[in-house]
Order: sequence, then C-alpha cells, then structure tokens
Amino acid sequence: MRSLSVGLLGFGLAGSVFHAPLILSEPRLQLKAVASSRTDDIRRSAPGAETTTVEAVIGDPSIDLVVIATPNTSHAPLAREVLLAGKHVVIDKPMATTAAEADELIALAERQGRLLTVFQNRRWDNDFLTLRACLEKGEVGRPYHYEAHFDRFRPQIKQGWREQTLAGSGVLFDLGAHLIDQALTLFGMPDRILADVGAQRPDAQVDDWFHIVLGYGPMRAILHCGTVVCRPGPRFQLHGDRGSFLKHGMDGQEAALRAGRMPTEADWGLDDPKNHALLVKADGTERRVEPLRGDYPAFYRGVAAAILDGGPPPVTAEQARDVLTVLEAVRKAAGLPA
Repeated sequence: MRSLSVGLLGFGLAGSVFHAPLILSEPRLQLKAVASSRTDDIRRSAPGAETTTVEAVIGDPSIDLVVIATPNTSHAPLAREVLLAGKHVVIDKPMATTAAEADELIALAERQGRLLTVFQNRRWDNDFLTLRACLEKGEVGRPYHYEAHFDRFRPQIKQGWREQTLAGSGVLFDLGAHLIDQALTLFGMPDRILADVGAQRPDAQVDDWFHIVLGYGPMRAILHCGTVVCRPGPRFQLHGDRGSFLKHGMDGQEAALRAGRMPTEADWGLDDPKNHALLVKADGTERRVEPLRGDYPAFYRGVAAAILDGGPPPVTAEQARDVLTVLEAVRKAAGLPA
C-alpha cells in the first residue's frame, strides 16, 4: 500500500490533540517528524516520529506532506515555504489572517502543482452531519432560520497567543471560522452580513463574544459565540416550512482526543445518548433523531485520497479563502479595523 511521509509543524493544542492522533490513525500516512521543542510529549504520543526543527522538516526531501499547526500569524508564511519546497500542505484553520494571503497561497499551490487544504474538522461533527442530512432529506422543508452556537464557560482568561492582540486572535477567528465554514457548506456565500463583535470579560485583550447574521434572501443564518455561558441552549436550530430541527450538546470527538483516546476505537464518534436531536413536524408530531457518527478521521482519509488517488480535497483552498472573506466582512460590519 502506497503511503505518504508527513511532517508536523507545532505540537501545542492543535498539533498534539488534533493532528498527530488523526495522522497516526490513517493507514496511508506515516508521521515521520515533528518540529517542536516538546520532546517528551512527542516521544509519548508519537514514538515513531523524530523531534526536529521547522527548517529540517521543510528541507527533508523524503517528506511528502507538511501539516502546519502553529499560531495563526505563521500559517501563510510557513505554507509559502512548504509549497516552494515542493511539498503538499495542510494548514490548521484559519488558512491565513487575510483573504489576500489566502489568494496568494492558492495561486502558488496551483503553480507548484501541490495540494493545499485546510483543517476544518467541524464539518465532521456528529451534530452537524446529522443536521446536514436532515436538511438534504427535506425534513424541515424550505429553511428560513438556521442558528449555530459555540458557547463556553471560560470566565477566566487563559494565557496564550489566542488571547493576545495578534492578527487572527480572539474567538472570531478561532471559533467563528468553524461556524462560518459550516454555514457556507450548507448555504454558500451570503448576500449580506450584520455583526456585533466584542470583549466581555474583564481584562480581555481580544474579542470573546460575537453575534453574526448572514442573509440568504428571506433566510437568516445566525452564528453566535459566548465565552461566559454556564448553561448553553441548543447547539443547532433549523426551522423551515415543514418543521424544526433542534440539537443540544457538543460533539465529543475533541474531548475524546484530549483524553488520549484514538479514532481507531470501535465507538469513535458516537454521541452521548442524552444529546439526541429533536425533529418537530408542522403537524405537531415529534421524533428523536439519533445523531450520525462524528468522523474527524474523514479529513485525513480525504487528504491521502486526494494526493495518492487524485480525488477531491476534503476542504478546498477556495472554500477556506471564502471563510476569511466572510471573517473580514464581519469585522467591517461590526465596525472593527481591517
């Protein structure tokens, strides 16, 4: 079986919790090297990988694919180096800090003839997969109101670059990138945008709350994030002329990865039974909808298939660029500086 040699840049939250376990779980990918100073963590989590530097990974002729899991400000510069070195590249979301940077990377990847894709893992959350299936089956009829929340209870500010005044920091670029990508996957680019973005917690340096309204003709898609929400409401709501879909609870794949579980386990992606979805029909009848399995491994299956089999990328670079275009429009609509 043909396989690809992979180098991973960064072993913080994104690299250690998300990318390394998913790469290790894909039979056609071999994690050869990790660029990080966290030698002990790498030895425990990925014992077959060598610990090295960013320069060594990019310059290694045996490495086919480089995964960038570093702070957002470094995504575009590192991706540029990787593509110029003739390697395929996966970038953790967001693809860059501006749509212009993303366009430059797309053009470079095309010139180099290399895959450029972005890790938008929340497309494979069990709740989103279930909602998407209900929408496509026409369960709610014509949709008029879509609402997606990414609420958390983190009243204390954690140390780290995401809480610092850097390009691409704050929850808008962090969690908003997920919610926007999901909305665009379902409905495409909106025709208008309203937004409010702010910082609510004492001493917050960057945004920790947003409320976005995307317009699609008569339909509205509402994307919301709060950081001081002790008891969240529905994660998803979808209302149409034939019924409503409501889903509580968060997909458990991130929590499982944080706990050290691997996607190869038999019960991977199954939702907590209490988090079932509810479908309410216009005639007043109700029924439970069992969530589909979450499938984060689908992303790297798709990466391997795109490179080795010529299949489509799991997330196109243009789709990731569109997320940045909307993020910039949201900032403008909220009266924030470009």
